Amino acid sequence: MLRFALAVFLLFSLPAMAQQAQVAFGGLKQDTSLPVEIEADNLTVNNADGSAEFSGNVLVGQGEMRLAAGTIRVEYGSDGKSIDRLIASGGVTLTNASEAAEAREAVYTIASGEVVMTGDVLLTQGQTALSGQKLVIDLKAGTGRMEGRVQTTFIPGQN
Repeated sequence: MLRFALAVFLLFSLPAMAQQAQVAFGGLKQDTSLPVEIEADNLTVNNADGSAEFSGNVLVGQGEMRLAAGTIRVEYGSDGKSIDRLIASGGVTLTNASEAAEAREAVYTIASGEVVMTGDVLLTQGQTALSGQKLVIDLKAGTGRMEGRVQTTFIPGQN
């Protein structure tokens, strides 16, 4: 939390940083060895391009991480078994035990551990909220970067 408070302090102290903020994501970690569980109202499979589309109340879980959206397109690797990317749209929420991020769309690239969330992004970490237009999360490093008219409220001594 101290790293987050420092990032927010620097955000308001240096005008050049007003469009971008670094964010700590200690709780969001990727463990690709865990099984991926997917629930949805519908499933459409396209063997020609190696994809599947889950629609209607979609929930993807892996360990403590959850990804919810109206639609999630799964792009499989060349082996037909491993998942390369998840492309979520229709009100996306990414959560774990202590953090949550909401956006219009998200792309999760499994190999790199990168999640890119776009469109009216809202990140909550405990009682702190941060908003912007794009959030890039590196699940391997546990870091993130918010871009595009970043806004938050900083209360000295409480964040």
